[in-house]
Amino acid sequence: MLTKRIIPCLDIKKGRVVKGTNFLNLKDAGDPILIAEKYYKEGADEITFLDINASYKGKKIILDIIRKISSKIFIPLTVGGGIKNIFDVKNILNSGADKVCINTSAILNPFLIREIKNIYGSQCLVVAIDVKKDKNKNWRIFTHGGRNLTNLNIIEWVKKVSFLGAGEILITSMDKDGTCNGFDIKLIKKISNSINIPVIASGGAGNLNSFFEVLKYGKADAVLAASVFHYNKLNIKKVKEFLYKNKIFIRL
Repeated sequence: MLTKRIIPCLDIKKGRVVKGTNFLNLKDAGDPILIAEKYYKEGADEITFLDINASYKGKKIILDIIRKISSKIFIPLTVGGGIKNIFDVKNILNSGADKVCINTSAILNPFLIREIKNIYGSQCLVVAIDVKKDKNKNWRIFTHGGRNLTNLNIIEWVKKVSFLGAGEILITSMDKDGTCNGFDIKLIKKISNSINIPVIASGGAGNLNSFFEVLKYGKADAVLAASVFHYNKLNIKKVKEFLYKNKIFIRL
């Protein structure tokens, strides 16, 4: 049995960590290098960086951050944001990242998934999917940081992503993002039951029980969280100790 993972997420804008609610109202949350080191010491299993203003200048900033972080911490780093082609992937991995995360580019060019898998292997590829419910309570997939609606069916898309070679899928509930009121368990469970690759749940971490519920009942393989850690509502070590006591297989 694989251990469950706790993954703090650092959304990077202009070299700083930011966090909002429902993808809006971003606020400064600190220096990414200091925050990453803090989470590493607290026992994070991995760290994810998402460059949310991935302009050319932004890419240079994020690559510099990756180089500095990878020399100081020794857990996997996943980097996403603005990755459009295999050359972007190469630059990120060569800067010290262990995995790349693609979202919009996977939808615009699904065969980029296979290209990355064939060159670097599935183990270094995470495909992210941003989901929001419509007025009929149906899950809809969005691109470009939650701005553009697609016509993709969530279950069909995760199956295609898995078939093409993704190593993991990161599912973010836009409705739950930054609210700290719990994950969309129904969504995560539906996706976990549909594919045979790890599912990372994102959007809604708020208390110790919310981590337990999404891992136990949502069948997630890992939990991605930001606000609850950035603003010291919870400590990674305490989250993992709670999960361990409640018989969730996790590394302490």
